[in-house]
Amino acid sequence: MVDKKSKPIYKVKIIVDTNIIFSGLINTNGTIGDLLLNSYNILEFYSCNYMRYEIDKHWEKLKRISKLSEDELEESRFNIFSRVNFIKEDLIPEKIWHSAEKIVADIDIDDSDFIALTKYLKGYLWTGDKELYNGLKLKNFKRLYNTAELLAIRNGRN
Repeated sequence: MVDKKSKPIYKVKIIVDTNIIFSGLINTNGTIGDLLLNSYNILEFYSCNYMRYEIDKHWEKLKRISKLSEDELEESRFNIFSRVNFIKEDLIPEKIWHSAEKIVADIDIDDSDFIALTKYLKGYLWTGDKELYNGLKLKNFKRLYNTAELLAIRNGRN
């Protein structure tokens, strides 16, 4: 029997950028790793399909920085990737791409993928990139969280 008085449970769509994934891979026991791995009932994570290429491209650097063995880093990747829904960029309409590129043109054009995906999914971008975060805040981009804000949201809904 469903309790008609209870609020519907929904997950917040969170788009994760490169630095969030990298941080989660390097330290699954840190705050970012905890958010990615232990928020499945509250937050739903998404990223661009291109992210997989970025991880492979920087694999050796990730191993060096993390000081993890190949097997440990592989396990970390498996665990993080199992929590992220990867979306093909070609699903995003051209109009959204143009809008996203305009928003980040003077911040970092390489982040247009994440803005486009955020707009397409009507989700919220989670970034640890202070320049991107601050630049988007100045432009009044409201669909945006840093790690502290996202942690407060997750902990407030538990």
